[in-house]
Amino acid sequence: MTSETEYTILLLLNAKPQWLSLSRNERNTYFEKTVRPVFQEVSQTVEVRLFDSEYFHARVSDFLIVRTRNLKDYQWLIERLRDTKIYSGPYFELVDLIMGQENGFREFDERLKTAPHESH
Repeated sequence: MTSETEYTILLLLNAKPQWLSLSRNERNTYFEKTVRPVFQEVSQTVEVRLFDSEYFHARVSDFLIVRTRNLKDYQWLIERLRDTKIYSGPYFELVDLIMGQENGFREFDERLKTAPHESH
């Protein structure tokens, strides 16, 4: 399902002790062998950026910014991540997921100009 609309999704994560107890080398190896290939599966339609925040936020240690016009590929990404220890380890807790549309009000304003509407 490709859309004209580009969506931005924030996945707020908190690293669990199971992840933090791995050595940095083990974490890097796991990421490169397991997580990066999942990102690559949808890289034509889904952009994923990774951020650290543990030194700025007590509840959220990491977050992802995902941008896409293809919600089916985004769904694929999330389902595939759920099949990894990122979710099932659990290496990370999904604290929250926020989806938005940049300047969505502008699209609404344009539609409003041509839509029949009630006067208040």
